[in-house]
Amino acid sequence: MFLHREGFPEEGELVFCTVTKIQYHAISVQLDEYDRPGLIPISEVSPGRIRNIRDFVEEGKKVVCKVIRTDQSRGHIDLSLRRVNDSQRRSRSDAIKQEQKAEKIIEFFSEKLKRPAIEIYKEVAPEIMKQYGWLYLAFEDVVEKNASLEKIGINKELAQQLEALVHDKIKPKKVEIIEKVTIKTYNDNGLALIKQSFAKAKEVDSSIQAGYLGGGSYRILITAKDYKKAESVLKEIQDKMATVFTDKKGEISFVRQEA
Repeated sequence: MFLHREGFPEEGELVFCTVTKIQYHAISVQLDEYDRPGLIPISEVSPGRIRNIRDFVEEGKKVVCKVIRTDQSRGHIDLSLRRVNDSQRRSRSDAIKQEQKAEKIIEFFSEKLKRPAIEIYKEVAPEIMKQYGWLYLAFEDVVEKNASLEKIGINKELAQQLEALVHDKIKPKKVEIIEKVTIKTYNDNGLALIKQSFAKAKEVDSSIQAGYLGGGSYRILITAKDYKKAESVLKEIQDKMATVFTDKKGEISFVRQEA
């Protein structure tokens, strides 16, 4: 990775590390983002008694650790594996994967401009890091909020070209809600009423997808930028579809399905 942070990490910070050496009393690692060595005491590897430290780590393995102590005068960084829960581990790992994706975009960009990737990275990253901390977060804002890299401090022509590539490589976020719709109707014109109800749903959001499951049940898929918007659309769809069966010898029900 190109990512390199200056100085020392703060105590309590989660850091991505590579295991470099395993000893009976500790694990030596290299902090990937800071390019500094760190140490995980055996007492910070896992709760309880450890019979074989290699049951938990191996040389070359990537691990997420929490910084528990720093001594800048001696260059020491003490870390913990056991104080990182699964959610924190996934979150930090996901952040690193996203940053690798952002750096891959820089590599594509460098090929287009026929310039070294590290040269372009050093030109754009420092300005972005001042505001975002991660390249990917800035790129995400370019896609989701139409953020301007030029306003961050990047050369206008370079910013515009990079933004175009970011839009091509990163797709907008979306969430999906799947709802099972069950319709019972005893009206002679039942099929027409069902079609009318789904037409009402399409009036709310023409992008929804609908399919027949059998036995009077249907599946609708709602896609939106966030769950608040998706829930709002779903509520309006439910209300609109239900009006079709009011006093028309029919009933309609909705059940949320796993996405």
